[in-house]
Amino acid sequence: MKKYIVLLLLLGIARMTQAQQHAEQDHSRYVPPTDEQVKAKLSHWQDVKFGLLMHWGTYSQWGIVESWSLCPEDEGWCERRGPHAHNWYEYKKNYEALQTTFNPTRFAPEKWAEAAKGAGMKYVVFTTKHHDGFCMFDTKQTDYKITGAKSPFADNPRSNVTKEILAAFRDKGLFMTGTYFSKPDWNVDSYWWPYFPPKDRNSSYDPKKYPDMWKKFQDFTYNQIEELMTGYGSVDILWLDGGWVRPYNTIDPAISWQKSIPYEQDIDMARIAKMARSHQPGLLVVDRTVTGEFENYVTPEQQIPDQYMPIPWESCMTMGSSWSYVPKENFKSAHQLVHTLVDIVAKGGNLLLNIAPGPDGEWHNEAYDRLREVGVWMDRNGESIYETRPLAPYRQGKWAFTQKGKTRYATYLAEAGETLPTRLKPDGLSLPEKARVMLLGPEKKCPVKNGFIEVSAKTAQAVGSSYAYVFRIEE
Repeated sequence: MKKYIVLLLLLGIARMTQAQQHAEQDHSRYVPPTDEQVKAKLSHWQDVKFGLLMHWGTYSQWGIVESWSLCPEDEGWCERRGPHAHNWYEYKKNYEALQTTFNPTRFAPEKWAEAAKGAGMKYVVFTTKHHDGFCMFDTKQTDYKITGAKSPFADNPRSNVTKEILAAFRDKGLFMTGTYFSKPDWNVDSYWWPYFPPKDRNSSYDPKKYPDMWKKFQDFTYNQIEELMTGYGSVDILWLDGGWVRPYNTIDPAISWQKSIPYEQDIDMARIAKMARSHQPGLLVVDRTVTGEFENYVTPEQQIPDQYMPIPWESCMTMGSSWSYVPKENFKSAHQLVHTLVDIVAKGGNLLLNIAPGPDGEWHNEAYDRLREVGVWMDRNGESIYETRPLAPYRQGKWAFTQKGKTRYATYLAEAGETLPTRLKPDGLSLPEKARVMLLGPEKKCPVKNGFIEVSAKTAQAVGSSYAYVFRIEE
């Protein structure tokens, strides 16, 4: 009987998780932009397909989850460790003191940009500030920043790391640039007001009861975003996180974490977006999970939608198992990363892949290795990824489909170690006998017979082992 009850509980949790994923992938309420410059930039963003996200801050020194150990919630990702784990006030004091020892002397963003370019990435989003409030840019609104008086890296000529990173990637000529910015800020008194110690991730007070304090926080947020939009060169994407900071009428009760938001936390996105676009015309604004005119594309996290979505979207996922730096990371294989990218693009999305720098300002060596391996595949097969649009049936069996004009691409997702079969039938895609089929890589013609692609032994040998095999189809 107990086993039966446990099974029912597990099934219930699975159904709840599935329901929440479906709610987060719901595209029926998407509001397309009307600004012509925004529409043009969004179309270009949909062409580039593959981007780099980086979570980096003082937390990398402890090798812990970004920000969340400060949050007084009983959740696994908020778990505190160390000598002050059982005293939240002492823990927060010691966490914030990491500012005094954060000194990433190996910081060299050109190396990251070169590696990302080699992998075929074409845009970058950098965490200028996470929920803990530590600023990785030279803000004038707080001294809790990498350029602050308490920070040993402040004397380094490259201390304004956001500016250095965006410039390094921009200099490669291919990159769109984006600024991740956390709407909640757990360091400032106007959000976590010490008069009301925080109980959870939300503002520690009801903004409607204390409007002057909330207005102070709104202005703080506005001013920081304006700094990013005016002092850091051209910016293509404002990527906003912390979706519980939102108007109350936007809460979706079908999503468990939104249902727990206690009150209105509206930071006036209309005002922010208007200001930001006055400085950066055509700026894409991504107010994550807050459906409406300020979520120009949606961002399922650590998941790939079950099927094609006819709106602009991006899966943000980690290369390893953590968003933030951990000393021993469990990196995904290049095989898995390529399959992930192909799957996402076939369903109409982009992949934003996270790599976390360490406290010294360097990536794990394995991260460079993975990017090189992915880059080899992209060099041969990138035309089936970039500037393409999904082609029905999108994803079926071991196949993924894209198109560019009248040219179709059928990608066979091989199992690890699988060699190219000599006879293949793309599931759900009809192939006329007259179709001209070319295997990318060796650029070898493959005849079509009775709806099957025939691959000669010589051609199979020429292409060698691959994570996925791409056929260009023209008629």
